[in-house]
Amino acid sequence: MAWKFDKPLYSLADDSQNDAATHVWEGESLGGISEDNNRLPRPVIMLLGLTIVTAFLITFPLWGARPNAEIYAEYVQMMDSPAVQAISGDEAKMEYLVSNVKDTSLKSFQERHPLTMDDLRMIKDQVIELQGQGADLGEYSVIGAKVVLANFEGNLITDPVTGKTRPQAKQPWWDKGYTIDVFYVLYFCIAVLIVIKRLPHYSWKPDHSIAH
Repeated sequence: MAWKFDKPLYSLADDSQNDAATHVWEGESLGGISEDNNRLPRPVIMLLGLTIVTAFLITFPLWGARPNAEIYAEYVQMMDSPAVQAISGDEAKMEYLVSNVKDTSLKSFQERHPLTMDDLRMIKDQVIELQGQGADLGEYSVIGAKVVLANFEGNLITDPVTGKTRPQAKQPWWDKGYTIDVFYVLYFCIAVLIVIKRLPHYSWKPDHSIAH
């Protein structure tokens, strides 16, 4: 089971392991099916690359965005309105809030981070207090029943609440999806490469001549 790293794109296995693999390849009947050792067609590789690029463009930033108070600010603003109070049942009230949001840029975040009327009641006073202080709600994460300053560290800014200089607490763009995407894409590609390169090189062609 030795590994060779002098030519990793040619083979990661030593000669003895490749010889053993070719013997098994030739000697196994595989139910009467003869398997050749052809390289992966280039169009398939190009299609894989296109799929990965497309996945990045479509899914970013689906995976890593955390919910912040800005997402629910309009909910808080509407929840005590006569129109909402006239509706019976918390589920119906929440459906009304979701369907009457005017800031369409927040729709996708609200869909990915839904909450109930009880959740909204728990964070309501905290959101109103931050708004009264002139805070940037995009810097405050909603964690259960608490609205807290996020632990991200960006460029230095003057805190609108305390007047002191501190790092901006908004989630950076690359941490909203690309970090997770890159990790799993690299993990997948490296795993596939290792599996392929531990097999005999495609220049070896089985002739299926060994008797079963």
